[in-house]
Amino acid sequence: MKRVTVYIDGFNFYYGLKRKKIIDSDWKKFYWIDFVKLFEQFLGQDQILQRVVYFTATPLSSSKSSRQGALLNANKIINKDKFEIIRGKYFAKQITCPYCNASIDKPEEKRTDVNISVQIIGDCALNKTDVVILVSADSDLVPPLEFIQQNFPDKKVKVYFPPTGHSGDLNNNIVQNKGKVVKLEYNKSKFFNSIMSDTVTNGTKTSTIPDKWKN
Repeated sequence: MKRVTVYIDGFNFYYGLKRKKIIDSDWKKFYWIDFVKLFEQFLGQDQILQRVVYFTATPLSSSKSSRQGALLNANKIINKDKFEIIRGKYFAKQITCPYCNASIDKPEEKRTDVNISVQIIGDCALNKTDVVILVSADSDLVPPLEFIQQNFPDKKVKVYFPPTGHSGDLNNNIVQNKGKVVKLEYNKSKFFNSIMSDTVTNGTKTSTIPDKWKN
């Protein structure tokens, strides 16, 4: 069996869902999703999902942090060691408002690209996976994919674009290596199949869908 590891750019994935929700309100339901169950539906008969690695940073806003925490805790409760979280950081970056020239703080996520690159290359180098699935539309992640393709030709590299996401550079990389990018927005039924119960528990730990995400 081929071992598959999914690497999710959490920032890209979440904001892809938010943009898609504007077009189709159903996509709000998919904020509360079981990531392992979602990506298991894409596996071939000769494949097994080794784990899903979710890359994110804790939002500076306490309410956003609470919602994110509920989602990630629910996934850990359900999926245990099959779901891993790797965190970067948010920093308050001072910018000048283009309309009033006032200085304002804008949160900026850092380290996620580096964390993804290190993890993907490390897993291939240590032979912890056979198939790499990158869930992102960030063209900054082309270099680690190229490194794997050149140095670990026995490893299969795939890219899944988050809803509404697209990167010409990532797409070209996959096409040049005789592959095809998967667009998650065309797989709505798989998202529906992966919605979690409003309350997730293992008898010891419990996580509940945030009120703001309820329909």
